[in-house]
Amino acid sequence: MYRKVLRKANRLVNTGDIIFVVGNNETLVNSVQRFSSVVIQKSIREGFCLCVTEALWKGTPVVASNVGGIPYQIDDGRNGFLVEPQDNEGFAERIVQILTNPDEARAIGEAAKEKVRKEFLITRLLSDYLDMLNSVTKE
Repeated sequence: MYRKVLRKANRLVNTGDIIFVVGNNETLVNSVQRFSSVVIQKSIREGFCLCVTEALWKGTPVVASNVGGIPYQIDDGRNGFLVEPQDNEGFAERIVQILTNPDEARAIGEAAKEKVRKEFLITRLLSDYLDMLNSVTKE
């Protein structure tokens, strides 16, 4: 699949419009997520997607498949976009929307970071556990 995509995208790779990241280098992944204009997660099945949360935390707009745990992470149209996995045209439209509307992209990125801050950081989870333990010990 990688070779097929690379072959089809060769012109865009040569111009630098697309960069293919290969391997599992955390620093490289962090840099790509942080400095990209948009992160795309096109899955047909997915649990809670750490890649999505990482990009959201960095304030990078995400266009992702409306599958599995991803809708729990993205509020469609507010902090990213959800698209059906086979809807290539829908993915393209949302990506272009982000790339051509920098003010909207910035607002989406800010909302994305806030969603992660409120719902997914360990401090929030710790607070939930403490609240649960507190309610159990009161009984």
